[in-house]
Amino acid sequence: MATGDYLDQLVGTTSRDGFCSPAACCLAGLGRASDGQVSGMEESSGAPAVTPNGQDPATPAVTSVLDGDVATLTVVGELTEAARRPLVRTMTDLLLSQSSLHEVRLDVREVSFMNSAGTAVLVQLQKLGAPRGVDLVLLSPPPSVARPLQLTGLWRRFTVRTDEEPDGGPGTGSGDQQGG
Repeated sequence: MATGDYLDQLVGTTSRDGFCSPAACCLAGLGRASDGQVSGMEESSGAPAVTPNGQDPATPAVTSVLDGDVATLTVVGELTEAARRPLVRTMTDLLLSQSSLHEVRLDVREVSFMNSAGTAVLVQLQKLGAPRGVDLVLLSPPPSVARPLQLTGLWRRFTVRTDEEPDGGPGTGSGDQQGG
């Protein structure tokens, strides 16, 4: 008998015919098919699933539009750690290519969820623009974005605009005037 087979029998993970003992299958998180065969042992690379274009499916869609010295970034999806790379890359590209940039509007109306990592991404974007005097403005944040910012006390850190008035009209204000 081979050493591996002996150890398997000694520990009780499998019987001589290759079946998993009920206790061992339970401990290992494996199921048993009706014929007694072990199920649930599938190979996994450990890497997250990717879409056909090679992206993590949790990565939100990020688009940017430049209008003079104002850029508008639109985020659609979840604002989580997966959003960091595309948002920081887009912001960095804008800062490097547009020396006259003075405002970045982040349209978050279609963000369905934001966690603490998403909050950190917003703070990082704001810090990226600060040395150049580029203001980060949140456009019409839904409750999924506003509430985490309010609960963490970061709401007042951001300029929030509830409409798209570029001249800073009546819908413009800081978070402390918009928050509640």
